[in-house]
Amino acid sequence: MKISLIQMNSINDKAANIAAARDLIERAVDEEGPDWILLPEQFDWAGGVKGDKARNAEALPGGPAYSMAQELAAKHRIFIHAGSLMERIEGDERIHNTTVVFDRKGDEIARYRKIHLFDVTTPDGLAYRESATVKAGDLVVSYDCEGVTVGCTICYDLRFPALFQALADKGADLIAVPAAFTLQTGKDHWEVLLRARAIETQTYVCAAAQTGSFKVNNETRQTYGHSLVADPWGLVTAKASDGAGVVSARIDMAQVTRARTMIPVAQHKRAF
Repeated sequence: MKISLIQMNSINDKAANIAAARDLIERAVDEEGPDWILLPEQFDWAGGVKGDKARNAEALPGGPAYSMAQELAAKHRIFIHAGSLMERIEGDERIHNTTVVFDRKGDEIARYRKIHLFDVTTPDGLAYRESATVKAGDLVVSYDCEGVTVGCTICYDLRFPALFQALADKGADLIAVPAAFTLQTGKDHWEVLLRARAIETQTYVCAAAQTGSFKVNNETRQTYGHSLVADPWGLVTAKASDGAGVVSARIDMAQVTRARTMIPVAQHKRAF
């Protein structure tokens, strides 16, 4: 299975972000011919002022970000794992940070709402309070991609190995990590955590990231980028350069089998 990861620099302009995602998906199809495409976290929106997320969120199914991904999945007969977008919650000022996945016919086959919310102060002193605007999900979600079981996570979920173990227990062969990792945390933790999760679960871990800067009120925030694929042995087999773009790799299920045969972690696991 060939996969492509889309790296973006989303801003507080929903139409521009959707257009950029469309262009990058079309580029990936033209240049790489993938079976499966992964977009980054909140590809439809970044930054803005108070209330912007709620005003720009979509009632699912439907809405411009959802419809763009669905349209291109059907048009190109590919799977699109649409990173995450802002899902409206009726009767709540908060939103869900939500992954939707479309198959080759454009049918929605999975929906995952981010479980772990980023309420953190980074080393540069910037405070992030995702829970102020986002309601957490509570379901562990995986889906079948023509014989490859794909597990769903979003960004900060990466720091919680229990979720990755739960996905492995559900049979995941590949775990998707759409993200918008901060520059300050990303430069020290991004790659090592992705490789660790791949080694622990003996799966491919595929991470599509936001890169560059965006503004929250008058405050500039930086994202780390460096979208990558880690194989079940923990080796990085593909990695994006700086800036928006596409990085591709091939998923070889024989590598999953090889890693699990050499070190049968699942058979040795104990409950505590």
